[in-house]
Amino acid sequence: MNNIPVIAIDGPAASGKGTVAKGLAKALGFHYLESGALYRLVAFVAQRESIDPNDAPALAQVASALQIRFIEDQIFLSGQEVAEQLRVESIGNLASQIAAHPALRRALLERQRAFRAAPGLSCDGRDMGTVVFPDAALKVFYTARVEVRAERRLKQLKQKGLDANLADLSRDLAERDARDAARATAPLAAAADALILDASDLRVDQALDVLMRWARERQIGVTTTAPARGN
Repeated sequence: MNNIPVIAIDGPAASGKGTVAKGLAKALGFHYLESGALYRLVAFVAQRESIDPNDAPALAQVASALQIRFIEDQIFLSGQEVAEQLRVESIGNLASQIAAHPALRRALLERQRAFRAAPGLSCDGRDMGTVVFPDAALKVFYTARVEVRAERRLKQLKQKGLDANLADLSRDLAERDARDAARATAPLAAAADALILDASDLRVDQALDVLMRWARERQIGVTTTAPARGN
């Protein structure tokens, strides 16, 4: 398994890391893992079943029992497509809150590692390069200024017909950043060997160009064929 390359992209909420991680997966023909969706799924079930966000054992049990499938942009929970329901701000905030529980993180760790399959994996999250795949071939900390992230999130929500306020989004993102960075277990932080990319002033295609260049420099996803030898 360790010879299967992994590109691990970590960063704060709404930085756009999922978009570029998915773009890399498509460009390289790799599998894709949005680790945050797993925590959102647990949050979704916890909210639906009125599970106390502080009940770590119950949340870990939910994580272990999840019946999930990812098909392109669709996320299925026990056969029900729930992708859009996972994107609401209340679920994202709850996911950030419950992600601080070590028991929950342990319950999801092996599920995340199981996504590593040939020819490779592109993944995004908060601790992909520091905890889940510490041997990743390329680690990136992908970030953007909080006001830029809030504007991007506002645009996404408006496109979906959802009401949102820029000031509230900025405050929520700043609070999530602080909570994710301060938690004792697997805090949001750049791996020591991660490359840092601030995409505040970059279009998605420009950011992808940078990431593809870094991947090529490390020969990730590059197939080389040895020249035929004469007799």
